[in-house]
Amino acid sequence: MRKLKFYDYFYMFLIGSVFGWILEGIGSIVIDHMLINHSALVIGPFNAIYGVGACVLTAALLKFKDKNIFILFIIGFIGGSLVEYFMSWGMELVLGFTAWNYSKFFLNINGRICLAYSCIWGVLSIVWIKYLYPLMQKLIDKINPKVGQKLIVYISIFLVFDALFTAQCIVRAKACDKGIAPQNGYERFLDNTFNSAYLKNMFSNHWE
Repeated sequence: MRKLKFYDYFYMFLIGSVFGWILEGIGSIVIDHMLINHSALVIGPFNAIYGVGACVLTAALLKFKDKNIFILFIIGFIGGSLVEYFMSWGMELVLGFTAWNYSKFFLNINGRICLAYSCIWGVLSIVWIKYLYPLMQKLIDKINPKVGQKLIVYISIFLVFDALFTAQCIVRAKACDKGIAPQNGYERFLDNTFNSAYLKNMFSNHWE
């Protein structure tokens, strides 16, 4: 088994983010009877916590992938919980809010993680490292290395733009909610597209 490089982890993050968006979307339809856009960015289906989780858990689980599933569950339980806790903390530190709150769930820690979702991380870790990761790695290996390196540059530029644009949308939506009128055409565009209603759907009403 070859050693994983940044190249592998980049595509792992990308695929994990899209997979997480799909998974959360299906969950919202089943539980809430509506599609909630659980993306971290306003453009594209990128649920970053799953992307980061895919990278962290792969690094932690890869050498144990042939071990008993209970061991994989425990590693995933702990690793996923740490990822979720620190991403919630980081999001609140940078943006002033977090996109989830488990305060009403049994055995939660500061509303950032809880027993139920930590168990889900444990189960997902088993499914990921046993079945999904091997398929994903085969897919990555089929990408022409030269093409793959160029795509990393292009996609990285897009993601940085998307992150900065998302931050602008949040700032403008908060201003709009305070009754501050748009000052130009660009702000009017944001008010009519990536507005408060759009962001509340993305961040489950926790973004304010």
